[in-house]
Amino acid sequence: MVVAGCATRAPSPSPAPTPRNYDRDGALPNPPADLGRMPDAEPRVEPIRPGGANKPYEVMGRTYTPVTRDVAMKETGLASWYGRKFHGKRTASGEIYDMYAMSAAHTTMPLPSYARVRNPANGREVIVRVNDRGPFHGGRVIDLSYTAALKLDLLRGVGRVEVERLTAEDIRSGAWRRGAPDDTRLAQAPAPAPVPAPAPVSMEGPPATVAAADVPPPDNVRPLASAPRGFWIQLGAFRDRAGAQTFQQHVTDELDWLAPQIAVYSDISLFRLQAGPYATREEANDAAQRVRDALQLVPVVVKR
Repeated sequence: MVVAGCATRAPSPSPAPTPRNYDRDGALPNPPADLGRMPDAEPRVEPIRPGGANKPYEVMGRTYTPVTRDVAMKETGLASWYGRKFHGKRTASGEIYDMYAMSAAHTTMPLPSYARVRNPANGREVIVRVNDRGPFHGGRVIDLSYTAALKLDLLRGVGRVEVERLTAEDIRSGAWRRGAPDDTRLAQAPAPAPVPAPAPVSMEGPPATVAAADVPPPDNVRPLASAPRGFWIQLGAFRDRAGAQTFQQHVTDELDWLAPQIAVYSDISLFRLQAGPYATREEANDAAQRVRDALQLVPVVVKR
């Protein structure tokens, strides 16, 4: 068995959510051209951290308790948008708000999250990255960026939408790509040519084999070819499927923050337990160090 790990550094404290004053907000003059062709946000698995932007908060006398688990969320209600008043300022997650990016605000969705927003009046839908809190207005379920509202044809005012949060499983499996036959073929395609496994290392940890009753169901094993691009942290490479799944359960029990990112991938004669993807090698290295400290593993960062 070959072993390695993953995680990310906790962000600095987030600013308190600010109520939206819609009467004084609006568009900026001379917006960029071709905003209607702006690509949707590209979903990737990101850890959900307790505290910070995900701790309970109070706005205008009402308390909101954000969800801190990776769960599906579906809502139907009114959508609004916010622009120049907050453009260039920090969001609740600590990121800089860009009204021309594909982003959104939600009162209780985990930050960060990715969501599909659909306008049932015209059938248009977009994928946005949820990184802010709001809207704090009765009947409204989501606050869109200027560009997201433009693509949904909602710039003229509030409009009814359907909102669906994408889970880590939706993102990892590619299920969020509606009507994409190529992704289905990819998931069913044979595994690629063998990739050399990292050199074996010694470790202190759980045994590679346990009773079959402790092994999770086999349907969580995916072909390596279906994994998205990015930087991944390999926690183990196993000849035996049961060994990979058992160790996955052990890591999940010990590191609940890693659970949404971890999966077993089949690669010819190996079952690889990997977590990711991370956008940069630095993020993956930071995550690997966190796993090393927690589980005394030797992390391996791989790029795909």
